[in-house]
Amino acid sequence: MPLNLSPPPILFDESLEHVEPDEAETTEQLIETLTKINQTTLEHEKHAHRSVHAKSHALLTGELIVPDDLPRELAQGIFAKPGRYPLVMRLSTVPGDILDDSVSTPRGMAVKIVGVEGERLPGSDGDVTQDFVLVNGPAFSAPNAKRFASTLKLIAATTDRAEGAKKALSAVLRGTERVIEAFGGRSPTLLALGGQPETNPLGDTYYSQAPLRFGDYVVKVSIAPHSPNLTALTGATLNVNGKANGLREAMVNHFAEEGGEWDLRVQFCTDPETMPVEDASVVWPEEKSPYIDVARIVVPPQAAWNAARRAAIDDGLAFSPWHGIAAHRPLGSVMRARRLAYKVMAKFRAHHNNVSVVEPRSIEELGL
Repeated sequence: MPLNLSPPPILFDESLEHVEPDEAETTEQLIETLTKINQTTLEHEKHAHRSVHAKSHALLTGELIVPDDLPRELAQGIFAKPGRYPLVMRLSTVPGDILDDSVSTPRGMAVKIVGVEGERLPGSDGDVTQDFVLVNGPAFSAPNAKRFASTLKLIAATTDRAEGAKKALSAVLRGTERVIEAFGGRSPTLLALGGQPETNPLGDTYYSQAPLRFGDYVVKVSIAPHSPNLTALTGATLNVNGKANGLREAMVNHFAEEGGEWDLRVQFCTDPETMPVEDASVVWPEEKSPYIDVARIVVPPQAAWNAARRAAIDDGLAFSPWHGIAAHRPLGSVMRARRLAYKVMAKFRAHHNNVSVVEPRSIEELGL
């Protein structure tokens, strides 16, 4: 049964992407800056963390459930047939240094689905995983990789410096952001610098921000709270001042008693002018193309964070939109730059932590 979307989703075509002649140089600049962040935090922490999304707050296992009655437009890629797939979920905050949670920054969600079938993306041959890497904002902070590379240099210069000043600045920026949002706006810059509202991340909706292929179509992906215990946390204040790991404590307490369910959703590209593939900073208008539920994520009660999970997931796994099948190929400048950059950063962590970072073939391999 078709969806009867109006306007209908456009079909995927290679011509939707426009590769700039200097993208290889831009990627090298990104890798150089990300490595600098890695080296700075390694010197301070004596441990190699991610150059972005370094601090994890919940490391979870669960299940993706694909229903058996999806319309043809939604039955694409790993959603083409009904099934249940084990997954790993990592909830984090964006900076590359391990900050006190009172420095309030955007949140991330990375999901690794295990046991998927299909033609693989380059570099993931032989693997059986599909990753979705998401942030709690509908669009990326920069339009393309080149602009992001410039912004990242400024962020790198503040890594691991003056945490007290960052706390004070974060408090000011949160107030400014509240004023902007009261008038219907949103500032990615203020949010990134520490203006993220102090709310519970379990109530947030997370977005791929940049587009990806969805079989015959092009979409952005989102994961939104579904179960009442999570939707009740949407916008709920969570005061973590005086608690360096307050976000983690809140998630550990939550999952010790109860689980949670999320909807995995897609937003079809229906107009390449207002929903560009190459400009990741543009919010695709939901009034033209709403997010539509495709699958359900179910996470049972569990120990949300401990030393064993930190070793197995934080150190032992890498998340990348390029871990996956060709039917979900990442699209656009930002996504193309991530392909090599994420791989180099994972190798840096593996080398300095003396661990193997590999794609699991089953959840049991994690030993949790």
